[in-house]
Amino acid sequence: MQRISSLRVSPICLGGNVFGWTADGSTSEAILDAFTAAGGNFIDTADTYSAWVPGHRGGESESIIGSWLRHPGNRDKVVIATKVAKMPTHRGLRPANLRICLDGSRRRLGIETIDLYYAHEDDPRVPIAEWVGAFDTMIAHGTIRHYGLSNFTAERTLEVIEVATAEGLALPVAHQPQYNLVHRAEVETSGLGAACREHHLALVPYYGLAGGFLSGKYARGEVLHGPRAGTVKNYATEAGFTVLDEVNRIADELGVEPATVALAWLRQQPGVVSPIASVSRVEQLPPLVAALELHLGRAHMNHLTKASAPFC
Repeated sequence: MQRISSLRVSPICLGGNVFGWTADGSTSEAILDAFTAAGGNFIDTADTYSAWVPGHRGGESESIIGSWLRHPGNRDKVVIATKVAKMPTHRGLRPANLRICLDGSRRRLGIETIDLYYAHEDDPRVPIAEWVGAFDTMIAHGTIRHYGLSNFTAERTLEVIEVATAEGLALPVAHQPQYNLVHRAEVETSGLGAACREHHLALVPYYGLAGGFLSGKYARGEVLHGPRAGTVKNYATEAGFTVLDEVNRIADELGVEPATVALAWLRQQPGVVSPIASVSRVEQLPPLVAALELHLGRAHMNHLTKASAPFC
């Protein structure tokens, strides 16, 4: 197990963005059962999942997770992270909005205390002291245990830490940026990774498999299809496939799936505690489970880092 402040989490986090979208309720609960049975305990979602689906309002993922949590013993098995600030009807970090959204997330999840509550995006319109103060109050009231940041720049992350420290408010404990073998610059060359390491913010990167591109199911020249085609096309370049070639080669050498290799590389990066990956079917889960324990040797790490250098 890894640590995010007082939280003990598995080295792979199960993403709940697909719950209620590409995985229906019963399938989602089966995925949660299988993930926890295999030793995973870290679940990530957001109040806005899956508002982008026609006819959805947001909160669908939290509601499905909440249904699963109501089964005897399940709440004690997991660490629950959710996010606020991007719900279409309640966007932003105004303290009043945060209180409304927190109540909604707790109700849908069916829990009194959210383990890790992220600001899903920055909101420059609201003074940092105001919204950090709201998170501090939530911690004091026991409605959340810790808070984190997602999609914040290095500069804004440092501002949050500076203001929280000056005001005597709770500090963030985690940061959730996009980070994977074909998207490295946001963490590695922007100063964000260094800032998080310096201030002890655990990196919990999303898109660990680049929307499924690094799972190895796409090939050069193939017409992209499916609900993630719009995301995958950003990675399906010659440089992206060069990285995927190396991932596939190492996977073949080790007798594991490409997704396992890609997640293991990410898990072994400085400051990374638990990469997030999601699956839409139970049958897709074994490569994630294998990544809980796979440790890549120095040669394999170096080959992957070199192949993906264009993405720094």
